[in-house]
Amino acid sequence: MIPVDGFDDPRVADYRHIADLPHLQARSIFVAEGRLVVQRLLALPQWHTESILVTKAAADSLGAALDAARAPIYVADQSLMNAIAGFNIHRGCLALVSRVPARVIDRSVIARARRILILEGVNNPDNVGGLFRSADAFGVDLVVLGPDCGDPLYRKAIRTSMASALSVPFAAAGSWPAAIGELRDAGFQVVALTPAESATPLPHANVPPGKIAVMVGAEGAGLSAAALAAADFRVRVPMRGAIDSLNVTTAASIALYHFSLH
Repeated sequence: MIPVDGFDDPRVADYRHIADLPHLQARSIFVAEGRLVVQRLLALPQWHTESILVTKAAADSLGAALDAARAPIYVADQSLMNAIAGFNIHRGCLALVSRVPARVIDRSVIARARRILILEGVNNPDNVGGLFRSADAFGVDLVVLGPDCGDPLYRKAIRTSMASALSVPFAAAGSWPAAIGELRDAGFQVVALTPAESATPLPHANVPPGKIAVMVGAEGAGLSAAALAAADFRVRVPMRGAIDSLNVTTAASIALYHFSLH
């Protein structure tokens, strides 16, 4: 435990830029925020934690998780931590983590998966994080990020995902919508979720058992015509009320649960 007494301490300089995405990208780091998130982070060997900044209360709460951390742990009082970060870190816990080079799907990545979630144009960090949390809950092996998707390693997305964005593997789609064809060639049945009335209600979708990729689009716009055309099935969640669609995370969760029973 290394005490920090001043705002200008050079050892915590990067924490003064946690809201500055270009700075973080230039340093090839991302931010994990919150006690539960940092606790889960420290249990995942694939990530290299560069440092941790905590209050004394947070350090006491994390206990053994910090004892096993292979990174410097800086301790500051709550008011100093808030000043360094530029806003109220009410859970008193931040970590800086090294980014790894972004992957693009290929045969080796696809071969290890049986359940895939594909995102197209989902850029709201709450939705990105929520989708990773659902992917984790329902046994998704890989999340494929299509065009215009948000960064799963954005601080808010990680927090919303309850650190599932750190544990569920993800990769960029690369060429789009050709990537959907690559998944089909690898034996995946690609199921596009859409609220369109012409789509098959989920309980009646005759999707063969085996490898399944569920594809969702941004709220409002939904999936592009090209993505829908490349799918094997167009499926909707049947609803009885006056609304005609669900939040993308809710709809995806229903479908992922349904197909987890296959």
